[in-house]
Amino acid sequence: MSQPERRQRPRTADVLVVDDEEDIREVLELSLLRMGLACDTAGTLADARRMLGAKAYRLCLTDMRMPDGDGLELVADIQANFPGLPVAVITAYGSIETAIRALKSGAFDFVTKPVELKALRELVNHALKLEPPARVPTAGEAGRNLIGSSAALAQLRTQVAKLARNQAPVFIQGESGTGKEVIARLIHELGPRFAAPFVPVNCGAISPELMESEFFGHRKGSFTGAVADKDGLFQAARGGTLFLDEVADLPLAMQVKLLRAIQERAVRPVGAHAEESVDVRILSASHRDLAQLVAEGKFRQDLYFRINVITLRVPPLRERPEDIPELAAHILARLAEREGSGPRRLSPGAVAVLQQHPFPGNVRELENLLERACALCDGDEIGVDDINLHPAERAGPPAYPSPTGGRPDDDPAGDDGDERIRVLRMLDDTRWNRSEAARRLGMTLRQLRYRLEKWGME
Repeated sequence: MSQPERRQRPRTADVLVVDDEEDIREVLELSLLRMGLACDTAGTLADARRMLGAKAYRLCLTDMRMPDGDGLELVADIQANFPGLPVAVITAYGSIETAIRALKSGAFDFVTKPVELKALRELVNHALKLEPPARVPTAGEAGRNLIGSSAALAQLRTQVAKLARNQAPVFIQGESGTGKEVIARLIHELGPRFAAPFVPVNCGAISPELMESEFFGHRKGSFTGAVADKDGLFQAARGGTLFLDEVADLPLAMQVKLLRAIQERAVRPVGAHAEESVDVRILSASHRDLAQLVAEGKFRQDLYFRINVITLRVPPLRERPEDIPELAAHILARLAEREGSGPRRLSPGAVAVLQQHPFPGNVRELENLLERACALCDGDEIGVDDINLHPAERAGPPAYPSPTGGRPDDDPAGDDGDERIRVLRMLDDTRWNRSEAARRLGMTLRQLRYRLEKWGME
């Protein structure tokens, strides 16, 4: 680049390019200028650190091998000192392991050498969409937020916000009914791809014979029934996010083709002679243990490492019972809106029963249970009777010790689930007046308090 062009550079540049090869710096600088972006360049990590301290940048591109250190060191520095600045790494072709290490360290994305202009343009455009640092969901998106105030959910929110700001593949691990798709959609909506499509696909619901066509599309006449060209799921998600739910259900043959599509960022429709590039972010999920499936030879190890760059565990509902009241209120409000009626509320006894339930079906089970309770409830308040858990569904009382180290002498025998339901029902009837409930139950107040403490409800 000529000296006059360098002198015209604005004081605050858009992009900082860090590479020890001058010709690569010049190529990247010219490419960025053609995109209308001002650019600074650095040939060492020391120069890069000095420039980062002197100017504000919107994006940093760094090579991995530098004469005075490793590009990952710069990624770590930026994470610590400039957390709002996206940084992408430039890796040698075929060094996918290096790229994965960079993504795990906090890099936004990566490109491989030789850098293709189209891949660079896509990366830069996505990175610059990260401004401002956090996108606040609109009121219409509030229903997709994570409901609850538990420490586990607070940690999950923090992880989601962080993952939304990079392009690393994320594997969402969680039991059935925990809301894995809700979380994947939230990562998409809070990230730079929010204006592009979010395409969810249940990998277990597609016929193995049609998988290649469904994922990559096909050309007219490529097989019987292909009467027209058709785009696949990768093309439908172009510029956005492809969510592979129950990815463990993919046949091994399809796993090979999926791995190539992810690595090459290109797909070949069935019947086509050439590949076409696709710019998508991959999020995946399963309730199964992928590592165990790899050990059993049922899931490819190379695909496992490619989609499992970062694992996000979703806690089951039984690990966060304190979220049940808020979550139930949200579900009841949504049901009322659907029915055009006022929202019902849970009685304290009903809340206590739900918090004792193990919920093997997680949030989905809670939704079904509350919908059934609304159908059975005559008034505005859902009581213990309306919850109507079957005996097999009831959780046994937790083994909390008595404050005196044993059962009080005047405590009547019988600690089964039926008695607990009876006690809670009476507390509901008396609006949790413990003295009146104890009198009607034929026990002392001390006995009632002992039972509530033993069941974790006092």
